[in-house]
Amino acid sequence: MNGRDHHLLVHGGAFAALGDEGEAVVAGRGAVPKGLFVRDARHLSRWQLALDGAAPDVLVPASGEETLRCVLAPRSGPGEPPAYTVFREQALSDGCLVDRLRVVRNTPVAAPLRIALTVDADFADLFELRSDHRTYVKAALQRSRELLDDGVEFGYRRGGWLARTRITATPAPEAVEETGTGARRLVWTLDPDAAGEAVLTVRVRALPGDAPAPRTPPATVADAVARRARSVEEYRAGVRLPASEPALAAAADRGLTELALLQVEAAGPEGEALLVPGAGVPWYAALFGRDALLASLFVLPYRAAPAAATLLALAATQAPDDPDAADPAARPGRIVHEVRHGELAHFGQVPYGRYYGSVDATPLFLVLLGAYTEQTGQAALARRLEPHARAAVGWMLDHGGLATSGYLLHRADEGGHAHHHWKDSPGALCRADGSRPVGAVTSAGAQGYAYDALRRVAQLARTVWADVPYADLCDQAAADLRDRFQRDFWLEPQGFPALALDADGRPLDALASDAGHLLWSGLLDKEYGEVVGRRLLEPDFFSGWGVRTLAAGQPAYHPLGYHRGAVWPHDNALAALGLARYGLHDEARRVAAAFAEAAALTGGGLPSVAAGYDRADSPAPVPHPYASVRESRVAATPLALLTAVGGV
Repeated sequence: MNGRDHHLLVHGGAFAALGDEGEAVVAGRGAVPKGLFVRDARHLSRWQLALDGAAPDVLVPASGEETLRCVLAPRSGPGEPPAYTVFREQALSDGCLVDRLRVVRNTPVAAPLRIALTVDADFADLFELRSDHRTYVKAALQRSRELLDDGVEFGYRRGGWLARTRITATPAPEAVEETGTGARRLVWTLDPDAAGEAVLTVRVRALPGDAPAPRTPPATVADAVARRARSVEEYRAGVRLPASEPALAAAADRGLTELALLQVEAAGPEGEALLVPGAGVPWYAALFGRDALLASLFVLPYRAAPAAATLLALAATQAPDDPDAADPAARPGRIVHEVRHGELAHFGQVPYGRYYGSVDATPLFLVLLGAYTEQTGQAALARRLEPHARAAVGWMLDHGGLATSGYLLHRADEGGHAHHHWKDSPGALCRADGSRPVGAVTSAGAQGYAYDALRRVAQLARTVWADVPYADLCDQAAADLRDRFQRDFWLEPQGFPALALDADGRPLDALASDAGHLLWSGLLDKEYGEVVGRRLLEPDFFSGWGVRTLAAGQPAYHPLGYHRGAVWPHDNALAALGLARYGLHDEARRVAAAFAEAAALTGGGLPSVAAGYDRADSPAPVPHPYASVRESRVAATPLALLTAVGGV
């Protein structure tokens, strides 16, 4: 849930969510959880400061992105101003939260200030903290709390899954007290020096058991900020944004910083260390196939490294030929949808350790491989990943259904998503009246991805793999798919493609934004494509802030419907690229301009989902209440829009 009572620090797959005074306390399910999170586990669940035995007064609430800063003071009344002011700074780097308290004396007479910091680490799994109303049984777990010379270390072990959190301080606490709850209270008595100041620095270091060897933690806030800045500089190196589109370029500039911070660690086919786009925070700080592929595609014209890393990471997690695979969706050649490292995934209590419930990640993998090769002019990666690409085509033809039913199919799986489509909520794929299909579903957008994938693989087979017969096979499969699609999906009365086909091949007649994806993939003939593109800019589709997921006026539409009326940036980015592909440049510019204006009104960033209200109803986009706070594909959207309007 997109709460408003927290501030985020993000770096390297870790994030810290803290309150206005820099605190973290356990919140109810469904709220944005506070604390420090690394690899799907909460490594810090309580972080509460007391000054002279009481919670401090907040003189200036926390703010900032590189560093959270707030100003605190001991509790006092109107007639007795506080003897001290505390200037607090917090920063995050390499899985370590650094908290610096600078105590400044306000009176000429020195008096000691007692500082107490109550800390705890519950190591809760992110899936436990979501509002899914499930209870997870945990047997034979062990918790430990070890006193250190300069702090305390919390430990958690359950079978082969373990995690630790080490909390240290300079100066060391004079005491570490028990609280009766498992938490510990670190206590200091600070006497300011002759200049009237004293500084306390506390470090929280997350140590997941299955993570790569951690770097030396930052010693200071300045060190953590410098490391964060280096990550951003390295990511942005060599990227040039056009001056011709200043508003979009400003949003793209911010997006590049977000993309740098949202990177997560992954491994390639040979175990090589990689950094790939993480899907987003707070709930999705992990490798998601679809999200990483789309973000990499959007960034590709400006920076090719994310695409190469994403392709290698997804090749390494591609489903093998294993008849005993626990996940029934893990059929040979399929590209993974989601990779999790938490306790519940480790023990199979959620299916997301390696979850393959995506109909579109596999063709998008092939699209990115072809686009990367074309963009860079380098064939080495396409040669290295040839077996993986052929396996992905094999999945599309065989297990995906393309050779047997003529289309890529998907159906709900137990414990996983209701749909393997990007609109994965239960009611997302529907008819205009809101009724839902039963059984296997054939979504329109996935067919576009499959068509583009086959065409790109055909090009690779001809130019890189020297396999003309295979190229001809892929080209023929693409041509046949195009002919079938326009016959089966086109809704003649509406002059628009169906959202999907049900198990009996009957069209789901809801008018949906997925048609923009068909433009991006080039599946529609030019005449049909131009009709569809112009239709997407009609008032029932285009809110003024973007193209709605469902056109207004249909019974199924709701402005706050997550996939039934809301406006998604990445959805619009694909539509804008598609409009440009079909020569509808004025329409592409309208979409791009709307998002540039939205970004300017919201401080440079875009909400991951905005409500579908008309622009006349609100002077700024209305964020959806369940939008993620930060997402890679959203951060990359301004770059795609720049490409759509000819900015690269």
